[in-house]
Amino acid sequence: MGCDRNCGLITGAVIGAVLAVFGGILMPVGDMLIEKTIKKEVVLEEGTTAYQNWVKTGTEVYRQFWIFDVQNPQEVAVNSSNIKVKQRGPYTYRVRFLAKENITHDYEDNTVSFVQPNAAIFEPSLSVGTENDTFTVLNLAVAAAPHIYQNAFVQVVLNSLIKKSKSSMFQTRTLRELLWGYKDPFLSLVPYPISTTVGVFFPYNDTADGVYKVFSGRDNINNVAIIDTYKGKRNLSYWPSYCDMINGTDAASFPPFVEKTRLLRFFSSDICRSIYAVFGSEVDLKGIPVYRFVLPAKAFASPVDNPDNHCFCTEKIISKNCTSYGVLDIGKCKEGKPVYISLPHFLHASHDVSEPIEGLNPNEEEHSTFLDVEPITGFTLQFAKRLQVNILVKPAKKIEALKNLKKNYIVPILWLNETGTIGDEKAEMFKSKVTGKIKLLGLVENILLGVGVVMFVAFMISYCACRSKRSGK
Repeated sequence: MGCDRNCGLITGAVIGAVLAVFGGILMPVGDMLIEKTIKKEVVLEEGTTAYQNWVKTGTEVYRQFWIFDVQNPQEVAVNSSNIKVKQRGPYTYRVRFLAKENITHDYEDNTVSFVQPNAAIFEPSLSVGTENDTFTVLNLAVAAAPHIYQNAFVQVVLNSLIKKSKSSMFQTRTLRELLWGYKDPFLSLVPYPISTTVGVFFPYNDTADGVYKVFSGRDNINNVAIIDTYKGKRNLSYWPSYCDMINGTDAASFPPFVEKTRLLRFFSSDICRSIYAVFGSEVDLKGIPVYRFVLPAKAFASPVDNPDNHCFCTEKIISKNCTSYGVLDIGKCKEGKPVYISLPHFLHASHDVSEPIEGLNPNEEEHSTFLDVEPITGFTLQFAKRLQVNILVKPAKKIEALKNLKKNYIVPILWLNETGTIGDEKAEMFKSKVTGKIKLLGLVENILLGVGVVMFVAFMISYCACRSKRSGK
């Protein structure tokens, strides 16, 4: 009878040990299986989960615009006063709903090429007004004229055309005109052939961004979605030194198994440069654990505080010999036009940049850019890309509309928030295909390990107690 009990206790302890060992073994084996499956599914080739979402995003992407309506145009033009602005918006468009085109696989160098078609559809239900709402904004053509044509004689000629067309420093335009283009009255009088259509995003509809050539990850998963060339080149030809490099992905996804210590590098054609994001926090997105990566203030710092930014400082006078920060001169990328990019409301910009503009209220929550990345797959499941378009206006003695100015202004025209969040249906599918299976495997591992250890310890204690009881008799 004693032997039966002892044998039963030992058997229970052995079963517990086996369960614990099996649970322990399942951990690395399970991790290997997960890694193998993920590596297979994130490759950019037909039949994989990544490819399906890559060709056409399953996320609805919206671009919201806030326009800076100038409240005191006369005061500024005549007295060189501070510019008082009032933001109006959001005006919302649906974008990125078209599938990638001209997709070409190159199996020799494991790359895939494509272009991303551009199109925008106005969404009245998500907007505060219509595309016919009007705003007082900077006259883009007049402001750009002295930058593009610096010869004094040419400026005298341009001045006569500006006066003849009754153009001035500021103008009234509808939302549709400002964003997508209008025929400018001053440029229409210029006697030699130039484009007479002006707009912040002109041309946009029926155009395409690219050609992009990215690595498929077929031979090396650590390269998946990383851009090899953009428009056939590895460099941009806009910036000196390493600032000109095209780094990382297009931010829609990153190589899998993302760690918090990783810098997520990506290229954005909107800002004509590569940039990076750093880990900010862990976020629960519709039941999916994601890492939120944010664009740090350091990425916009002056070379004084961040020497890595020295090659982004191209305009020494405006940047006060590279000590100003928070704005990026992308004129070279925009045919010499004085376009400057910043974060909305000059977030993370130096005081001298925002000082001549009244009515701004920068804050991290509304105006910073972030990416919510699922760390196992590297997929971006939610993002908010926020940026502001500004035009530099300088005094110009030969152009009457600008001759009373006593200082330079970096004038905010608008800011945008491009957002996308994984839909409920897609989130459920993602959970069942990826995170759900990983959670289940983890649960099984922990149950086996936990139950095994408890059984082993309990049966061994009982066996020892039984033995000491018997020997004490």
